[in-house]
Amino acid sequence: MAESMQVNKRTRAAVERAQVEKKDQFLAFVLGGEHFAMDIRSIKEVIQYGSLTEVPLMPDFIRGVINLRGAVVPVIDLSVRFGRPATEVARRTCVVILEVEQAGEVVELGVIVDHVSEVLEIGASEIEPAPSFGSTLRSEFLAGVGKVGGKFVILLDVNHVLSIEEMAALGAGARTEAS
Repeated sequence: MAESMQVNKRTRAAVERAQVEKKDQFLAFVLGGEHFAMDIRSIKEVIQYGSLTEVPLMPDFIRGVINLRGAVVPVIDLSVRFGRPATEVARRTCVVILEVEQAGEVVELGVIVDHVSEVLEIGASEIEPAPSFGSTLRSEFLAGVGKVGGKFVILLDVNHVLSIEEMAALGAGARTEAS
């Protein structure tokens, strides 16, 4: 009898640990009809899509810059970055301002998304590794696949998607082709 009670205590403790599993927060958004999410720790704010100043001779995925309280912030069309058609601006289109660390510096970048849907809490046990096939995105862009309410959400690895070095190399290639 005492043994049985001890097992129940252990089982209950395991259940309680599972219930208090640390969950990370992700900002969920829609892009081109697909659901994505990115770690909320890298997000500074979400703003409504507004006026954008185009900069000549930039790669296609850089739509321009915005003035964010006096700071010049480049805005990237995530859809074009993924090799898809440009995002069509609609009523719910918004810019997610991110702080990305590159070479020890924090850089602010904006990404255009169709619309932001919610903040998700996903535990480590609910995240599967990124698939090596079956996705049109490069696997290094993916941090994993989250299981939320019986559906899958693609979790982006912001540092790879918005790698300054890679985008600069792509921009240099685009300028070389244009000249």
